[in-house]
Amino acid sequence: MADAGSVPAIQSDVAGSFAEAPSGAVLGVGLAAAGAAFTATFRGPRDRFWPRMTATGLVLGGYALLTSAPARRGLVGLRPRHVPLGLASAAVLYLTFKAGDVFARRYVPDGDDQIRDIYALRTLRPRGEIAARLAAIIGPAEELFWRGLVQAALMRLLGRWKGGAAAAVAYGGVHVVTGNFTLFGAAGIAGAHWCLLYSAGTPLGALIVSHVAWDIWIFLVQPTGETTVVSGQAAGGTAARP
Repeated sequence: MADAGSVPAIQSDVAGSFAEAPSGAVLGVGLAAAGAAFTATFRGPRDRFWPRMTATGLVLGGYALLTSAPARRGLVGLRPRHVPLGLASAAVLYLTFKAGDVFARRYVPDGDDQIRDIYALRTLRPRGEIAARLAAIIGPAEELFWRGLVQAALMRLLGRWKGGAAAAVAYGGVHVVTGNFTLFGAAGIAGAHWCLLYSAGTPLGALIVSHVAWDIWIFLVQPTGETTVVSGQAAGGTAARP
């Protein structure tokens, strides 16, 4: 049965998320902290976006590791076999966003400006530094917190699929503070993608790989469309204050 270990491993990962998930109180404190941290990050001084986003990752990821057994197990249980699974997940999500980029620029009011505004954040720091922040802290921390803590707790409270749906709403909802409707929608789609996979039993390690690979590829390597901010365009949607 060893060669069929992936299915039992996936099933046990989901079962463990139910049995060892943090309490409702831990979940509430975490969501409150996430709301405050995302507000400070996205509504604070724009030139401080990356240091604040990194600090948010350290705080929320650290909180998840301290309070959630599924998060800890997901991090220490990351295996080489999770890499191709995570890369495949990232590829599917990228293709989804490639199609969504065309739709948003054409049909969403101010969608083109909002997408360019998001991509303008990559000009605030050297690309190598941004990639390091995304790979070492921000991407892994988001999965540890939003899937390893928030979704695990909600699955325990609501069941696997309802809990996953609620976690996707929470992940998208926290991005309301950005004031960027396109970013809010994009976060909702990405959150639904990863939450669906976690509810289905995809190991958290694979989702960490997926999140990191997708962040770096879509943001730094191969954006979904035009990224240059048009001269004179207001860039206030994301990290609003200059």
